[in-house]
Amino acid sequence: MDDIQRVSFDLLQTFISVCNKLKIDWFLVNGSALGAVKYNGFIPWDDDIDVALKRKDYEIFLENAQKFLPDHIFLQNYRTEKDFPKIFSKLRNSNTSFIEKSVEKLNINHGIYIDIFCLDNFPDDSTEQAKFKRKNKLLLWKTMCALDDRSKLKIRVRNAVFRALGYHKRTSESFAKLEKLISGFGESSLICNHGDRMGAKQVMSKEIYGRGSKAVCEGIEVRVPEKIDEYLTYKYGDWRSDPPEEAQNSHHKTVICDPSKSYKEYVK
Repeated sequence: MDDIQRVSFDLLQTFISVCNKLKIDWFLVNGSALGAVKYNGFIPWDDDIDVALKRKDYEIFLENAQKFLPDHIFLQNYRTEKDFPKIFSKLRNSNTSFIEKSVEKLNINHGIYIDIFCLDNFPDDSTEQAKFKRKNKLLLWKTMCALDDRSKLKIRVRNAVFRALGYHKRTSESFAKLEKLISGFGESSLICNHGDRMGAKQVMSKEIYGRGSKAVCEGIEVRVPEKIDEYLTYKYGDWRSDPPEEAQNSHHKTVICDPSKSYKEYVK
């Protein structure tokens, strides 16, 4: 492991310890699940860790975790930091720096982190799905305008419009409405990670997650979705083959990355 991976791994171990104390279940997901199954650890060119909890356990974690955390580890979400521009949570090491371009101007904790996603029920009925997507899209646009997204012109223009309407100052209000929407569905056969970047592939059968199965990540036992081959194939296709060399890099775009110095020393 390199220094950034080591900080992330320490955060994972802290997360697991808190979940054990709270007696709640969790999953290693996304590229972290791929890394555990394929490499027994991190994907060699990646530096982050993704975990997920079902809604009930997610709420238990958010309500109780901070009292079990060391002072330098911060549970970050729109409830604990009003300018935080994501629907999911992070555990941040406040003694480190990981300042990303898209959020460098925001008044938030910028320590190295792991992502904590929430898994919610998703409607089986196609009409309900279409209705949800319309409402979800507008709320996402309102929340995303806080990000400094320099990619596509249409995104920059859209963000400028919503910023002109003041939505970048009401991020937590928009996220509260979004969370009420995504957590409001009753029992169904589908589950969704709304914080995932992978569009339609956020939604899958609950049976894929099941009760989880065991894997090894950097020498410790972790829980991944029960039907792990089906999970990884659905998300990544031929996951057993490595991507081309030019694609073997982290998706994070950082301004400052320093595992030995607090972000507070850079944002004075």
